[in-house]
Amino acid sequence: MPDNKSRPPQEQPWESGWAPDTSRAPGTRRLWLAGGLAVATIVACVTAIAMNDKPVDDTSDARGGQTMSDEETGGGLISFATPSASASATPTGKKSTPASASASPKASASPGTQGSATPHAPAGPSASSTTTQPAPEPASVRRSVRSVNYPDRYWHVSGGLVKLDQVGGSESRADSTFTVVQGLADRSCSTFVTADGTYLRHRDFVLRAERDDGSALFEQDATFCAVPSSRSSGAVMLESVNYPGRFLRHKNFVLRLDAYGHGSASREDFSFTLVDGLA
Repeated sequence: MPDNKSRPPQEQPWESGWAPDTSRAPGTRRLWLAGGLAVATIVACVTAIAMNDKPVDDTSDARGGQTMSDEETGGGLISFATPSASASATPTGKKSTPASASASPKASASPGTQGSATPHAPAGPSASSTTTQPAPEPASVRRSVRSVNYPDRYWHVSGGLVKLDQVGGSESRADSTFTVVQGLADRSCSTFVTADGTYLRHRDFVLRAERDDGSALFEQDATFCAVPSSRSSGAVMLESVNYPGRFLRHKNFVLRLDAYGHGSASREDFSFTLVDGLA
């Protein structure tokens, strides 16, 4: 039967000859267990936090399960649709041209005018009638031309020349009324057309009523540009388009083309007022 020797009291090791094992600290096993539990707890917490912070991938394509790039998703920024370039662009192979750009000056209107069509207007519907552009300016306006220093006298066609005469009967009124259209050679200027379809043009520096021969020279001779007169409010001077510096004036009651002030005792000879047509 083994001897049941009692363990000597640890507080008196010198009396029994027994000494405690000092190579291991008391409670080491419990400390390791506690440390392992703490580490496991920390790892579990970190894992849970990482799972909760992971962004939800909502950019995957519902049709194919593929993740879209930032370019496809807009990078997370609000974007606005860019207008289509084809909405206002001219179709390929077609050139957009305003209807008035291709019209002949002889069939065009001067700005702000109204009245009957010019004798050169082509038959049939105009080019602008097939477009959605605003209606063009009226084609022409009927005017009579009155002298500033002889207010009872008007331009009057007589014997193929344009003279400054007093108004007589209805025939005289008709011969003193002109259709003013855009200039044949310059659309910013004016051309005067008689009731029978002739044009006022200067030849040999004398104003005449003649038929259009279709030449460029005729178109220039029949085009005059109005400039405000310094001699009378509301009056104008009519400058030749192909002889700049020369203006229409009356001399001996005949209309001619002269340099401004040349051979005139009164510069009012160069000034005229456009009034409503007499006929």
